[in-house]
Amino acid sequence: MNILIPVLTLSGLGIVFGAGLAVAARKLCVAVDPRLEKIYAKLPGANCGACGMPGCMGLAEALIQGTCTVERCAVMQDEDRAEIAAILGLEAKAKVKLVAVLHCNGGAKRVTDKFIYTGPRDCVSANLAAGGPKACFYGCIGYGTCAVACPFGAIIMNQEDLPVVDENKCTACGACVAACPKKLFSLVAVSKAYGVRCKSLDLGKKVLDVCSVGCIACRKCEKACPTGAIKVINNLAVIDYNICDNRGECFKACPTRTIARKEEKIWKT
Repeated sequence: MNILIPVLTLSGLGIVFGAGLAVAARKLCVAVDPRLEKIYAKLPGANCGACGMPGCMGLAEALIQGTCTVERCAVMQDEDRAEIAAILGLEAKAKVKLVAVLHCNGGAKRVTDKFIYTGPRDCVSANLAAGGPKACFYGCIGYGTCAVACPFGAIIMNQEDLPVVDENKCTACGACVAACPKKLFSLVAVSKAYGVRCKSLDLGKKVLDVCSVGCIACRKCEKACPTGAIKVINNLAVIDYNICDNRGECFKACPTRTIARKEEKIWKT
């Protein structure tokens, strides 16, 4: 009898608490939109953060809530984008494929070091030491921080310690753009065939003193372009890709081979 009373008491309390939890679960439960898992399954799952959301699940939730559009994901394949739009009852817009382009061609063979750097082999860390060891303050440091940051393995370092972007793997997520302390990457439409491979704002003589392929602001490219798509701004040639139609006159006119042409997905000067 002494044991029976505590057992019955505990059993009664268990029933009461269980009933309370059941009522609370029914009242407080959050209904999960059945579209959430379907949308998440179509997202790349890279969780790269390029969309500005906390991972792919965050993007899926934002899509359902209508706070962003399916075009926000730069990594997604066109077929998956169309399927997600269909799940949401929307029409998928055509997306221009972008690719990361490096605006520097001053590798180890063209630009010397101004001092011996012995710190961590990381571009951000090296940049804190007087802008890095390269004689060109604006040029690629060459330690491959962009390659490490790329979540898709689209960047490798060549023999001249310059990053090379694999267009087949590049998703234009922007990780390299954010990682480079010199801001040497930009995202350009894959159809564009010409690019300025320099970011130096120095005057011509100072540029040539440290790099043989730097922009000297001679304006020959600007004068040669029939559409006015390239202008020299702050001692540096800059292409307006909204106007550029790939005629290539700037490439022919450049005396320092600063402007490169893309041939079979490889930039050549």
